[in-house]
Amino acid sequence: MSSGLLNGKRITLALTGGIALYKICDVVRGLRRLGADVKVAMTEHAAQFVTPLTFEALSGHPVATTEWQPTPDGTMPHIDLTRGADLLLVAPATANILAKAAHGIADDLVSTLIAARRCPVVFVPAMNVNMWRNAPNRRNVELLREAGARFIGPVAGAQACGDEGEGRMTEPADILDRLEGIFAEPVLAGRRVLVTAGPTFEALDAVRGITNRSSGRQGWDIARAARDAGAEVTLVAGPTALRTPEGVRRIDVVSALEMHAAVMGELGQARAEGRPYELFFGVAAVADWRPADAFEGKWKKGASPEDPYRNVRWVQNPDILADVARSPFAPQAVVGFAAECASLEAYAREKLERKGARLIVANDVREAAGGTENRILIVSKDATQAFGPAPKRVVAEAVVKAAAAVLG
Repeated sequence: MSSGLLNGKRITLALTGGIALYKICDVVRGLRRLGADVKVAMTEHAAQFVTPLTFEALSGHPVATTEWQPTPDGTMPHIDLTRGADLLLVAPATANILAKAAHGIADDLVSTLIAARRCPVVFVPAMNVNMWRNAPNRRNVELLREAGARFIGPVAGAQACGDEGEGRMTEPADILDRLEGIFAEPVLAGRRVLVTAGPTFEALDAVRGITNRSSGRQGWDIARAARDAGAEVTLVAGPTALRTPEGVRRIDVVSALEMHAAVMGELGQARAEGRPYELFFGVAAVADWRPADAFEGKWKKGASPEDPYRNVRWVQNPDILADVARSPFAPQAVVGFAAECASLEAYAREKLERKGARLIVANDVREAAGGTENRILIVSKDATQAFGPAPKRVVAEAVVKAAAAVLG
């Protein structure tokens, strides 16, 4: 059973006619996997792209297609489908439905649902790039935003008609990601947050290097959770194949030195702009040491009678967490992470004092490295809180709330 923010939520999914509609099948699957109860309504045009039977099978509920379709309790569909709903999701949202919603037109099931709702509404636009840029459409989007509607996308990319540009529907995984954030508490609203995540790579030669097993997932989820809590988030990322979370600014680095330079540069630049970072999460698994001199080419096996690796001279990397905490541009709160194999609380408390952090999040590296779940201790000067095991996204939400409490 899911323990995330969508677990137990009742979501009404309103579908309009567009080629991107087939992707919404994956959204329905994902919502149910995350514990949401999904009911579906479709326009007649939507039913030309994917049959109602498909969404009935995926959602586990009958699908409404007209205002006149009877319901079990005798109410009209536009009333029944919005009663008790936590969210109305309109996807794909065509230019036509955006225009109707912006001007209060209710002449089919989906537009009537939007008019009759008593819950938040989220639109997922999908249309040709020129339709998206069209001035009346842009005005309609602004009217809906002013009325409190939220939007996911669109994104730029190749379109079914052959054009290229903004208007493409956001991918299902990113839609699900943003929907979870809809229900997050805005505990960091208006704050600026800097996060490091992933491993670092210290080159031995042009091919080989020293790295670690960090997947970057926990740092990614911290960035998402901070974004969902209302923060403006910058993610400084070591080498990883993970996609950038939507709505998060990303800076890619490779080595510990590059990560240190990026972090300190961000802090200084933000302060110079008069918009300093208020919270720092040092989640990255940063190498403590690096070779003093990387070999310019590739070390060849047998090229030397001596093992070249035995003669590597190591130098210590800068301590990013400590340098952030001591910086004249230091955020109000610095949160560090400690991956240990034993005595988690003792090591975390020692690190808290030595690094000057406000919180240390400690975990057993043997359990968490590369996995999808985590068990942590959140250690502050006066208390220790145990959390988990739980999915890394749920762990991230707990860490962000703890950090927000420190900020006050």
